[in-house]
Amino acid sequence: MINKIMSILAEEIVPAEGCTEPIAIAYASSKLRDILGNIPESIDIYLSGNMIKNVKSVKIPNSNGMTGIESAVAMGIIAGKTEKELMVISHVNTTLIPEVKKYASSGNIHIKLNKSDVKLYIKVEGTYKNDKATVEIQNYHTNITQITKNGEEILGKSCDEKCNDNTMTDRSFLSVELIYNLAKSIDFNLIEPIFKKVIDYNTAIAEEGLKNEWGISIGKTIQEGIVEGIYGDDLRNHMASYASAGSDARMNGCSLPVMTTSGSGNQGLTASLGVIKFCQIKNISYENMIRGLFFSHMTTIHIKTNIGRLSAYCGAICASAAASGALAFLDNLSLKQINWAIENTLGTLSGIICDGAKSSCATKIASGITCAFDSYYAAKKNRKLLFGEGIIGKEIETTIKNAGILGKDGMKETDEIILNIMINNK
Repeated sequence: MINKIMSILAEEIVPAEGCTEPIAIAYASSKLRDILGNIPESIDIYLSGNMIKNVKSVKIPNSNGMTGIESAVAMGIIAGKTEKELMVISHVNTTLIPEVKKYASSGNIHIKLNKSDVKLYIKVEGTYKNDKATVEIQNYHTNITQITKNGEEILGKSCDEKCNDNTMTDRSFLSVELIYNLAKSIDFNLIEPIFKKVIDYNTAIAEEGLKNEWGISIGKTIQEGIVEGIYGDDLRNHMASYASAGSDARMNGCSLPVMTTSGSGNQGLTASLGVIKFCQIKNISYENMIRGLFFSHMTTIHIKTNIGRLSAYCGAICASAAASGALAFLDNLSLKQINWAIENTLGTLSGIICDGAKSSCATKIASGITCAFDSYYAAKKNRKLLFGEGIIGKEIETTIKNAGILGKDGMKETDEIILNIMINNK
């Protein structure tokens, strides 16, 4: 079982520079260029609605503030290094940016909506003279499911592999109780290297978000409010400021990498930064911080697995619920109280929508971490949302499944309406 857990961590907690949706497009486009052996003269790109939604407004790192699908394609084609995967456009040579902008605005990139049920779908088709190649990605951001060149299949996976995501380690055995027990007992030396990197990467971008202006700068705003006496100088506000500052920077083109969770940098930031700040202020030991981060990230993965990679359900709320449980764990509350903390958050914030990656992700994270703290503290006082109140089940695993049903099935039409609003917004 430990081997499975370590495989899940290796699959889910990975570095990425920039929002993972435009980065995945850059990765696929870079791969297409490699297969063709030249810069494509024309590209057709087929994307799921959720991909279009998450690429529309977020700034791409190392691009001088560029946004949009054409920009993501051009960054991958002109400047991408395929072997770096989700770091594909890190350390871009800035002298290439004029060429990137020219390619992005050439009119040779044609965007098409893919109407299948696969929420994370990318297919790039490119031509160079008489050569034609395709690269297809499904289900998660680096999962290349097909490569063809001149009609010959270079890589292909069966429908089961492509549609059911069997390429990743099974997560069906996960539960909050199992994660709790593992967080208490797992060999520290196994998990410390992973979460040290989480601490190093994610705190660096949080500090950048607090230092400089990035988008709405909600993290910096809260920090300024604390200094000016508008906000209370308390644990709750420092946690919200720190967590949201990382997203402020990330959503607005900061070139610092983050450690992602469940395919999302914002989920990785939410699952880690509030917990780290809690430990710093409460003088919690380094080992316990690492164990708390293990609990937070594994619980995020568990909750998000029920919802799926992309949906209209804000993924940062999954991570906020997990962070609430981690705070209770770090405060040595009982497993029952930890469950209550998670349920209090899910029962409060599960209606927050994902309307694409952008500056407001940071404000949602600020709200999520604030609620996470309130939910933890209520659980400490033995106060909880009751069974039958909305999506709250008889026990924690039912509540998590209910959140999954809401996010995966209940929000299908919401997802379509959000996409239509974003496309037609004037």
